[in-house]
Amino acid sequence: MTTVLAGHTAPAFEMDALNGQHFSLAEALKKGPVVAAFFKITCPVCQFTFPFLERLHKAYGDAAQFRGISQNDDYDTKEFLDEYGVTFPTLVDHEDDNFPVSNLYGLTNVPSILLIAPDGKVKVSFTGFDKEGLEKVSAELAEALGRQPAPVFHAGEVVPANKPG
Repeated sequence: MTTVLAGHTAPAFEMDALNGQHFSLAEALKKGPVVAAFFKITCPVCQFTFPFLERLHKAYGDAAQFRGISQNDDYDTKEFLDEYGVTFPTLVDHEDDNFPVSNLYGLTNVPSILLIAPDGKVKVSFTGFDKEGLEKVSAELAEALGRQPAPVFHAGEVVPANKPG
């Protein structure tokens, strides 16, 4: 769970990405919507969810900014991204600092996914794997960009409605 729900204002934060670039939520929102996906590499539901987030990232490209926010160290996070084919930039919420961003968002479970609109308001917020939640992220991004929603799931793909995180 997260204490930041749809309709709330997303708390601002800044941190460095694995690629060395500095990330500021406030600056990113000036360019468009942000999908923030908190995760831990040992979480099986995160492992299941992230390839679907990657599909959305590929479908929407730079029109929406996807950011993973890992609760693991740099090395383990890079291995996770490689293993699950994740190409969107990822930030590391360092355990040494007691997970400051995760705590700012009141996280108790991962994965926690938030779609944040350019005005800073959270449009979609869910924890765990949520088929409907991922489809809503796609629909909201499409609406913001004035186009048809990209499919999240392939025809014939058997996907559960949800998996708790």
